[in-house]
Amino acid sequence: MKKHTNLKNLKGLFSLIVTGLVLSIGFQGCVPLDENPGEVQLAPGAYTDISELSLGVTGIYASLRNASQWSTFYVNGWSGDDITTHKASNKADFREHDQRAITNENNRTVSNWRNIYGMIFNANTVLKNIGETVFVGQEDEQNALLGETYFLRGAMFFHLYRVHGRIALLTTPDIDFEITLSSELEVLQQIEADFLKAAELLPDLYPGVQDGAPRPNSGSAKAMLARLYMDWAGFPVKDNSKYALAASTAKEVIDNAAAHGFELEEDPGKIWSLAGRFTKESVWTIPYCVSCGTRNGKFARLGWPSDNRGWGETFAEIRYFEDFPEGARKNATYRMDADWVNFSDQVTPVFRKIVGPANEDNVAVGFHFTDRSDYYMRYPEVLLIYAEASARSGSSSADAWEALNMVRRRAAGLDYMTAYGSAVSQRVRNADESAWEDHPSLMYQDVSSGDLADLAVQERKWELAGEWIRWNDLVRLELVADAFANRDPQVTPDVVNGGIIAVQNDVIGSTGTDNYFAPIPIAEIDLLPGLGN
Repeated sequence: MKKHTNLKNLKGLFSLIVTGLVLSIGFQGCVPLDENPGEVQLAPGAYTDISELSLGVTGIYASLRNASQWSTFYVNGWSGDDITTHKASNKADFREHDQRAITNENNRTVSNWRNIYGMIFNANTVLKNIGETVFVGQEDEQNALLGETYFLRGAMFFHLYRVHGRIALLTTPDIDFEITLSSELEVLQQIEADFLKAAELLPDLYPGVQDGAPRPNSGSAKAMLARLYMDWAGFPVKDNSKYALAASTAKEVIDNAAAHGFELEEDPGKIWSLAGRFTKESVWTIPYCVSCGTRNGKFARLGWPSDNRGWGETFAEIRYFEDFPEGARKNATYRMDADWVNFSDQVTPVFRKIVGPANEDNVAVGFHFTDRSDYYMRYPEVLLIYAEASARSGSSSADAWEALNMVRRRAAGLDYMTAYGSAVSQRVRNADESAWEDHPSLMYQDVSSGDLADLAVQERKWELAGEWIRWNDLVRLELVADAFANRDPQVTPDVVNGGIIAVQNDVIGSTGTDNYFAPIPIAEIDLLPGLGN
């Protein structure tokens, strides 16, 4: 009877996935995904024309937006040493990640697992329904849609791999009651295959969309491949040969950045604003539009404590803030105007990347929902992958140093295309962020010697802070124990109790490699016992 019960439960789950999908389709701000919600179909059956294929792919995006609009989609990001959550309130699931004591009943992890496999199921359905069909005269459009499908499936496998390590490789829409967890290597190989197929099928630049690749192009797929190879070279598989592949793949993206529509923004603060929500700096964007029914619900209010009418979900770690180099990038990362040491709810810094700039404090609908985009991966990461991977594969070329320095120059508020062989003053935005001004006490100079790999990792620490991916660097480089050993604040005074402020959420779980990945949700093991092996 167990198998019949499981079949009923799984069919019910997939029914909910499809029903929720139909209800969640909406116009994706300025992105051509505006099909009639009532027409979206994921029912079995071969596609008979290109419009049916398009609707199927649109459905995957709808599932993605439905999941990614909430912090739950990025819950594993709280594991990093850059992000923390409220020490009490209703944030227990986030605290489990924050304190590295994740149970197999964590509700956010369960929700994430089901949402992601829902997207994978939808992608598999699209691939099954298209089969070997070729729509004559529409091959380019068909290839682009299939490329998106492979890209999205690969991205979701990758997203889940970074949380759990070993996962189930569901590659057909058929239910397999005997399915088990694949090895880390098998998972990485499947993700690689999907991204390679996406890179082959996608155009260099997707036609008719905003900047920032809201529909991925071949450069987006290659950028994600480069990120994959960095993880593959690190823990747990540790295949060092993948560093060379990461470097060459990232270099291919860099050399063709203009063709893919990628470049750095001059002002790092613009990215984290409504005005910058479609930026060429993003190599893959998940966009939102409140008025169209596709709202982003994890920014604005969620980054403030109750002192500022906030919901206390996503805060910045104190020590990370203390160590962060002063300058334009720190001002773009944190709300430097926040009097956080005097907060009564929770004494922690505030991410500008989460709450937005001061001139947008009252823009979000209900001080909560916003049009701001998610940047799933940004071009600076591609540059830093190239620098680090080049060094680790024995090729610290001038181009690799230049990639690192481009990110460093922008962080200093300088022209990222200009070399600075001698020290110059950094620049910062003025109080209302309307213009640049020199900061004579902060100096900048390019680097061209030292350990390039270590310098690139350090630069990633600052450049990608608060973007829910710091934990992945700590895992692949086995730096978790070292990072958390350095978590205690050093200089921030406790204005209420005296002395130095304390860490809000102490790590209580293991910082060893045995605790790098989250457990498989027990609810899923109950449905499919093979997932427990």
